Amino acid sequence: MATNKEIDKILRNNNVGPIMRAGDLADAVVEAAISDNPGKDIKVENKNAYIRISACSEMRLTRESIELELGRPFRMNEIEIDMASFAGRIKMSTDEVVFYYTTNLQN
Repeated sequence: MATNKEIDKILRNNNVGPIMRAGDLADAVVEAAISDNPGKDIKVENKNAYIRISACSEMRLTRESIELELGRPFRMNEIEIDMASFAGRIKMSTDEVVFYYTTNLQN
């Protein structure tokens, strides 16, 4: 059974972002997350088969940054192929994807 401290930590988790299948695209998304979200603490958890990429409350990824990292043209809907899951809500356009929470949990 979870302790009150563990439950409090879970309830205060405002992290959002993709969970990517490991590979070239996941590596590019990590680098894009860092460059597209200046000043934000980007967390990267490498679980070998997949990589969890997260930031507090909001994370933006641009097509331009991913293309730069991959070294080739990239369509934003390609991210869905290697994205096993994600945390938060998602808003996608042809030029960017934004992961976000509309309401933050307790701080």
